[in-house]
Amino acid sequence: MKTSLIIGSLLTATALTSPANADKLDDIMASGTLRCAVVLDFPPMGSRDADNNPIGFDVDYCNDLAAALGVEAEIVETPFPDRIPALVSGRVDVGVASTSDTLERARTAGFTIPYFAFTNVVLTREDAGVEDFDGLKGKTVGSVGGTFEGIALEDNVKEWGEGSFRPYQSQADVFLALSQGQIDATVVTSTVAGSIVASGKYPGLTIKGDAPYAIDYVGLIALRNEYGLLNYLDLFINQQTRTGRYQELYGKWVGGDAPDLTVPNVYR
Repeated sequence: MKTSLIIGSLLTATALTSPANADKLDDIMASGTLRCAVVLDFPPMGSRDADNNPIGFDVDYCNDLAAALGVEAEIVETPFPDRIPALVSGRVDVGVASTSDTLERARTAGFTIPYFAFTNVVLTREDAGVEDFDGLKGKTVGSVGGTFEGIALEDNVKEWGEGSFRPYQSQADVFLALSQGQIDATVVTSTVAGSIVASGKYPGLTIKGDAPYAIDYVGLIALRNEYGLLNYLDLFINQQTRTGRYQELYGKWVGGDAPDLTVPNVYR
């Protein structure tokens, strides 16, 4: 038998005996369940109601995605630092968790096109003596470590050469520290700040102007090698926007006109 025929026979045998590569999108549909990582201390994106049920923009977004796939949604409460570890460990299928699309995170997780966009504001106590972003200089500030605004605020403190930055594990920890006087202020998304102030849960908190940070575009996340799933998620976001569902959810949970998800000179 010729060498070429021997090699061809071996390749054919290998192809027939090797298991097919699993496709995450098919796996989700076959399982009947979509497991979404959602941060539930980040209102109005995610929180719990009086009966301890998950609610919020991200919760509804996960439910919409599950409905499109014809499966049931399972909300997996996931703190900010655990969003990508939850994916890698296989505890969740996708992250619907307001995850900023940084290049560092993209080394591990795959990102979709933006499904939401945040601006940031200064949240402080009425008695902290902070009137705007410049007033943070020399103060003790804090944020959830590793988040977009947390990284930016920590960098600001280093640049100023005065004051201090304290990282926290969750948004609830930040608000508690602020209300108790452990920190003087934080920088947080305008959606969260407005929700917290309106709730009255932490008396004395007030918004003092915008933070000069770039718009924080966030994407859905999945394992970076799951190209079929990521492609489906991109199309799903597109459909949510052009059918008006994105605006509907924004109006329900935030109010007003939903922010534009196009990035100037990048996404059209």
